[in-house]
Amino acid sequence: MSAMFIDRLGGALLFPFFALYITQKFDVGMTEVGYLFAIFSVANFVGNMIAGALTDKFGRRWMLMFGLVISAMSSLLMAFVDSLPLFYVLAGFVGLLSEAGGPAQQAMVADLLPQEKHAEGYGMMRVIANLAVTIGPAVGGLLAAKSYLFLFVADAVSSIITAVVVYFALPETKPEIAEAEEQNFSQTMAGYKHVFRDWVYMAFLLISILGIIVYIQMYSTLSVYLDEVFGTGARGYGYLLSMNAAMVVLFQFWITRRISNRPPLLMLALGTAIFGVGFLMYGFISAFWLFMVAMAIITVGEMIITPVGQAFVARLAPVDMRGRYMAMFGFSWAVPHAVGPLLAGLIMDNADPRWVWYAAGITAAVAVMGYVGLHFAVRNRLQPVPGDGAASLPASPE
Repeated sequence: MSAMFIDRLGGALLFPFFALYITQKFDVGMTEVGYLFAIFSVANFVGNMIAGALTDKFGRRWMLMFGLVISAMSSLLMAFVDSLPLFYVLAGFVGLLSEAGGPAQQAMVADLLPQEKHAEGYGMMRVIANLAVTIGPAVGGLLAAKSYLFLFVADAVSSIITAVVVYFALPETKPEIAEAEEQNFSQTMAGYKHVFRDWVYMAFLLISILGIIVYIQMYSTLSVYLDEVFGTGARGYGYLLSMNAAMVVLFQFWITRRISNRPPLLMLALGTAIFGVGFLMYGFISAFWLFMVAMAIITVGEMIITPVGQAFVARLAPVDMRGRYMAMFGFSWAVPHAVGPLLAGLIMDNADPRWVWYAAGITAAVAVMGYVGLHFAVRNRLQPVPGDGAASLPASPE
């Protein structure tokens, strides 16, 4: 967890200000930022698919280190690229390789903890990540005011330090598989067909895409919207994200322990409804203290959604396919990153920017109905989890 904190701290310094960096450095609007996010996300999805198979084939530790080293290299490259077309090419490279350790990291939690503790384990990851975000955006806003170069260098250094810690301190957690069950890489990649046959998982991913399209506006569109419409600047936006992260650090465990044994799909519906209200508020408010209230509401919703969603994926995944299931979970993030900022950018550049938040509220409502519908469609298939009496779906997709 200490290694994760170091890596997340570097990302927390940089990522919240990435959209601002692009618009200011290349003098472009949010539409161009949307194209950049789309390129990154499509490449990231392809990279995650390969990384998930490699994680199941070769293990978690080496994939995690590989992703960290590539992430450091890409941060330094982005700092010195002065051409927007070249930046688009770099976005494809970064998306393909820099998150290669993502499926491995999530699979490790499922490897190390019993099923009934998965939600708490993923909750712990969120607390560590948000502890970094409590510090990162506020510091990043100060550094960005001097030079964005400091942000890229800090992110690269944090990734390299984390890779060193992983190499010397982290053991391999991949479950042992009988020799007769070992597969070559092409067979491992072909195993994705079993993931696609799991209709419950596919439905869950499609519904999640709608909710995440709304959620990622916090990290892409919101900074530009608040700056251009209300003049909050990078520092004001950084304070909002730091408040968000501080709330997660203080309240994530308390919330997770109270919802971990409740029907997961209904909890996902509840969390989506709550953060949908928060995003919708940005279309009606103009005072900074109300921006903080809206962010607090969004934070409550995300504290429900994120650990429950990851634990739900871990329950659905057969033990020998955790890397691939976690990689496909990345699909529910890749699509929103590809289309969410682009759609929001088209609205902001061509219409009343408040419609971004009206549309966010409508989209969140559709996702809520999807989660509730899926809950009632599959509840008869729920089975008890040994040890805690909670329910889960059968692991096998067939």
